[in-house]
Amino acid sequence: MDINFDLAVSNGRVFTPQGLKSIEIWIREGRIAALGGSHRAAERIDARGMLVLPGCIDAHVHFRDPGQTYKEDWLTGSVSAAAGGVSTVIDQPNTDPRTLDRRSFELKLQSARARSVVDYCINGGPGRIEELKKAGVQAIGEIFSYEHSDTDLAGILARTRGLGLLATVHAEDGSIIRERADELSEQHDPSVHSLARPVEAELRAIEKVLAWSDRLHICHLSSGPGLRLIERARQKRALEGRGEGAETTGGHSSPAGLSCEVTTHHLLLNVDDYRRQGSYLKMNPPLRSQADNERLWDGLRTGSIDILASDHAPHLPEEKAEEIWEAPSGVPGVETMLPLMLFAVRRNLLSLERLVDALATRPARIFSLAHKGSIEAGMDADLVLVDSKRVTEIRADRLHSRAEWTPYEGMKAIFPRMTIIRGSVVWDDGLEVEPGYGRFQGMQLQ
Repeated sequence: MDINFDLAVSNGRVFTPQGLKSIEIWIREGRIAALGGSHRAAERIDARGMLVLPGCIDAHVHFRDPGQTYKEDWLTGSVSAAAGGVSTVIDQPNTDPRTLDRRSFELKLQSARARSVVDYCINGGPGRIEELKKAGVQAIGEIFSYEHSDTDLAGILARTRGLGLLATVHAEDGSIIRERADELSEQHDPSVHSLARPVEAELRAIEKVLAWSDRLHICHLSSGPGLRLIERARQKRALEGRGEGAETTGGHSSPAGLSCEVTTHHLLLNVDDYRRQGSYLKMNPPLRSQADNERLWDGLRTGSIDILASDHAPHLPEEKAEEIWEAPSGVPGVETMLPLMLFAVRRNLLSLERLVDALATRPARIFSLAHKGSIEAGMDADLVLVDSKRVTEIRADRLHSRAEWTPYEGMKAIFPRMTIIRGSVVWDDGLEVEPGYGRFQGMQLQ
């Protein structure tokens, strides 16, 4: 029998669109060429005793490159991603310079091409949107709603929609934040950050953008009331017929044009954790109550919340240790997202089906990644091999981000044994490819 495949992954329990199957994966030229059957391959990986999952897509990372590479760059950020089972990332535009036009986009793309070991998209900011579309951007944002007047924000959303691009929105209302910050400026307990950016700021911003655009992705939803607003908007759109054409994945569906994400930190941490970690837990939107944690978990389980994302936003420990009003916002998380959620599956907090849907299938659909997100013939051979019995504790000194700390220190997790991207082993308890292996996933229209 001729050798007609490059790689076979055998003996694992493979998560296919039809569920878990004991089936071999046959890979040729970076794509899944066949599932099952009797063939030969030049190389073989024995996945005995392991789950084989689609590579994760983290739709929200800040790799700080260019501009603040002392905090993270495309190499350290992408190595962290690969070690955590993330095969594709979507980088946000608030670097230095911000990704607002073709020139700044190409500067970032040059850095990514030289350094990234995982595949990637690059979001554009609310600048020269037509230029950015021609350069290959498929989404605009995260758009920080609090940085814009209502008139400007409505105009940005209209221009984005008119060009057929997805608007991804950081929904917090600037007027409420400024008013509360002034009122609370003399308070210095770290929990004041959550008081200064209350749930009402999220609600008002969501209400506004829902009124101004029918194609939106709401980033890092933080509250139960915020989720309820989105659920009601979907119900209304469905009744009006605007939900027609909704796609269904894994038994879950939502009206086309409106999606949302939740982060690991808004699921696992809340205001009570300020007592232990202080200003290290400063993030935007801020931590909420345990009741909000529980409501967000419910939304993730049912599919009302479409996807998980890390909002990986690294800063150095000495920066995070500053007084609460001075410390920068953001926490690292690209490497720990899947491991923490795999342990949540082990604890029966979430089904494996819903986890794969939230970290692979739906992100691929929402962000138009046609060859990503599932294990089936014709798709990129992006695979994560997991030994679900290998439970460890998260330790910052074992992670790979330049941030050198984690808000999840000591929490239990299940890290992947191997990450394969386009048919090549990228991570196997260490980096297996050269910097620059990652490939841009946007559509370059020239």
